[in-house]
Amino acid sequence: MNANTPTDPRAAQALVEALRRHLQARHGDVPLIETHISWVLLAGAHAYKLKKPLRLDFLDFSTLARRRAACADELRLNRRLAPSVYLGVVPIRAGPRGPSLHGRGLVVEVAVKMRRFAPRALASERLADGRLTAADLAAFGQALAAFHARAAVTPAGSDWGSAGRVRAAALQAAAGLAAQIGPALGAPLHDWLEAQAGLLQAHWRARRAGARVREGHGDLHLDNLVWMDEALIAFDCLEFDPALRWIDVASDAGFLLMDLMARGRADLGFAFLDAWLEYGGDHDAIQGLRFQLVYRATVRALVTALRGGHAAGAPGHAAYVALARRLMAPTRPALLITHGLPASGKSWLARELLQRAGAIRLRSDVERKRLAGLAPLADSRASDVSGDLYTASSTAATYGHLAARARAILAAGWPVIVDAAFLRRGERERFAALAAAAGARFSILDCHAPMAVLRARIAARRARADDASEADESVLELLAARQEPLTGAERARAIRVRSDETVDLDSVQDAWLGAGRDALGDPPAP
Repeated sequence: MNANTPTDPRAAQALVEALRRHLQARHGDVPLIETHISWVLLAGAHAYKLKKPLRLDFLDFSTLARRRAACADELRLNRRLAPSVYLGVVPIRAGPRGPSLHGRGLVVEVAVKMRRFAPRALASERLADGRLTAADLAAFGQALAAFHARAAVTPAGSDWGSAGRVRAAALQAAAGLAAQIGPALGAPLHDWLEAQAGLLQAHWRARRAGARVREGHGDLHLDNLVWMDEALIAFDCLEFDPALRWIDVASDAGFLLMDLMARGRADLGFAFLDAWLEYGGDHDAIQGLRFQLVYRATVRALVTALRGGHAAGAPGHAAYVALARRLMAPTRPALLITHGLPASGKSWLARELLQRAGAIRLRSDVERKRLAGLAPLADSRASDVSGDLYTASSTAATYGHLAARARAILAAGWPVIVDAAFLRRGERERFAALAAAAGARFSILDCHAPMAVLRARIAARRARADDASEADESVLELLAARQEPLTGAERARAIRVRSDETVDLDSVQDAWLGAGRDALGDPPAP
């Protein structure tokens, strides 16, 4: 058999059926899953994925040599995120009783060998039956940020991720969708994407120059996430078209956020995004995030419309179009700053609100460390900058950094929560002026709890060592003595919360964004 000779599709189908019988003799029932480009045989604890001998506009698996190369690519790419799932590329050999995974016969096909998992382990299934949590998505956001940090940067000389490519891909998807659903619904998406593509040219050039176009996953939605080994793991990376995975890392993150929003769980999506931003520090991505969300929603609407249906519980094309249209509508920006002593509940409340409201959080404890080159959970006392991290100049630099980030995010049309102590009047006034200049609604989340509660929380937090804050009891006492209370004018804009009592988060959100509204002008998430 010549590995470079095109394979007869009928012979390939017969080989798969014969291999299935061979596996059934060893494992009993062997379900066969068929997609438009592959077959997957589920045998015992493993799955074997074979490429169909196809030649399409976007891939060529027509020969054994090409399928072997594609399997090797699939293994390499997916082991970056799912090494426990992708086990190897195995030969399928001819034998006296038909094709086999054993023996020494002629290699007639190849397959990717994977660890098998139950369908209910998919993130989409876990979401449907209530087993997917904000903590799960936050942990995955942290893992994805680490993956993006080590992923390969787009090669010199390529145009992957360029402004021209991004624009062309978006407009092609919008045109295809309009052809499926009609111009009345499709044309507004096309026009909005085209207009935004013009405005974002400089942003995309800066992203490429800043090494933010990398070899990502490319197809990051809930059906490609699996719960395994007590964590969410991404699998099924796009291997057949490099242009679909050599993308702005914000496109990877935006795909998953969009999918959760389309499924009615924006709260989980923003829990994921918050962690991705906190551990990756890529707040510059926010400028183009709304475009990425509308583009990804347009693509999924097109795919769903072309298929003519969707799985039970999954969004249909109308849901994706509706989400895109809501994302296109401008909303009034809003800025919320926290105020309170260490352990007064600022970060907990900020986290709850950002998930419910669809906001971007900037956390001083994290950004202070980032400016010093430290990871969020790093202990500064064990570093070279321990004596400089909490000086007056460091604090001034941190608040300046937070202000610059907040200004840019407000300009991009997203509500912002700045999670910091804001114990000095001048710091609060600076952000009030920033909000006024941006035309943003401004509020102060005024957090309180008895000193005994604060001391107990600080002791417990330091024992866990799972938080970016490094304040101890001595810091608490010092700040309590030096804090500058809210003025009368500030109290009029403040939302006072006792964090040691039951907090009505609906009321807090309404007081900030307006009754019954989130970042898109919609009712709050469940």
